[in-house]
Amino acid sequence: MSNAIVIIPTYNEKENIGLIIDAVFNLPKDFDILIVDDNSPDGTAEIVKNLQSNFNQTNERLHLLQRKGKLGLGTAYITGFKYALDKGYEYMLEMDADFSHDPNDLVNLYLACSEGGNAMAVGSRYVTGVNVVNWPIGRVLLSYFASAYVRLVTRMPIRDATAGFVCYKKEVLNTIPLDKVKFTGYGFQIEMKFLVWKYKFKFTEVPIIFTERVRGQSKLSAGIFKEAFFGVMQLTISSWFKTYKRT
Repeated sequence: MSNAIVIIPTYNEKENIGLIIDAVFNLPKDFDILIVDDNSPDGTAEIVKNLQSNFNQTNERLHLLQRKGKLGLGTAYITGFKYALDKGYEYMLEMDADFSHDPNDLVNLYLACSEGGNAMAVGSRYVTGVNVVNWPIGRVLLSYFASAYVRLVTRMPIRDATAGFVCYKKEVLNTIPLDKVKFTGYGFQIEMKFLVWKYKFKFTEVPIIFTERVRGQSKLSAGIFKEAFFGVMQLTISSWFKTYKRT
C-alpha cells in the first residue's frame, strides 16, 4: 500500500481510463488509485474491474467505488476522501481522467506536500502566466477571469482557484467538515481551497500545463459556471459569521 492515493472521478471515460491508470502506475513514485464512477453507461467501471485483476495480484493498488448515478464532481471527491481516510492514506490527490492533467505532475504535487511542508498543493495553470493548450481563447479568458473574480471577492491568495489538480495532506481533510461542503462543480474546487485558507493551513501552487482532452466529451455546463459565480459570494458572506478553528 502506498502512502498516497490518486482519486479520479469518472463518467463515460472508457477511452481514457485504462490509459490514465497505466500512466499513473508507471510513475517513479508509487501511487494507489481510486476510481469513483457515477454509473457510466459506456462501461468505464467494467474496464476498471478487469484491470483490478492485473494490478491487485500482490497488493491492493487499484480501487473502485461505483455510485448509482451522476451525482456531481464534488460529492464524488467527498466520497473518495472519506474512503481514503478510512484506509489510512496520508496524501490524497485529485485528478481528471482525460489527460488534461499530466500524470507526471502528480509527483511534483506530492513532493510539495511531503517534503515542502505544505498541507495543500494546487496544480496551477496561472501561477506563471497562462499555461493552457488547445483551449479556444474565449474559454481561456473565462477561466482566467473566473479565478481573478474569486481572488477579488474572497481575498484568497490563489491564482487558480478552480483548479481540479490538487494534493491534500490527511490533516486537512480531517479538519474540514466534509459533510458541510456545499458545491459540486467548479464551486466545489473553490470552496475546498477557501476552507484550507480559512483554517490557516500552509499551501502552494505548483506550475502545470493544462491540455484540453483529446478523447471523450467535456462535462462542463452553464450550470457549473453559474454555481461557481454565485457560490463565491455566498461563501464569502457566510464566512463573516463563522469561526474557523482547528481542534
